Amino acid sequence: MFAEKSHISGPANHLAQRVRALRRSSLEAIRRALMNEHDRWQGTPYVLGGEGLRGIDCSALVQRVYSEAFALELPRTTRGQVHEGNFVEREALEAGDLVFFQPPGVYRHVGIYIGDGYFLHASASKGVTLSRLDNVFWHRHYWQARRPLPLTEIAQRLE
Repeated sequence: MFAEKSHISGPANHLAQRVRALRRSSLEAIRRALMNEHDRWQGTPYVLGGEGLRGIDCSALVQRVYSEAFALELPRTTRGQVHEGNFVEREALEAGDLVFFQPPGVYRHVGIYIGDGYFLHASASKGVTLSRLDNVFWHRHYWQARRPLPLTEIAQRLE
């Protein structure tokens, strides 16, 4: 029979390489934008119902970061944000994905995945900070993730 090719050659290979390079540069641009927002908001105290630098809650932080970094308006509440975009498997998380948690005693919690296991959020105990998804608490209470827009569309909003 026919031998299977183990790789793509010619123009198709070149196109695949360009797509991978575009994807990498898009992810890096999104990460940089998110880290700039982290630097701006870092240390802002958590205040339930807060929406500014004097105090902010988790869903307001997500809403503000998406508005300011990507010019995308998300709903104000976690309840609304959890219906945005498409469901994403935990293993397929990319920078910019919304990550949702169901900790005890809290309706729901939301943050923005940065990459390399980190997410940006407004923590009730630490204010705006970066945390790791593999932290025992966050790992145990992870609920789901959503991608509000495709990666390339988010990256285009940075230009």
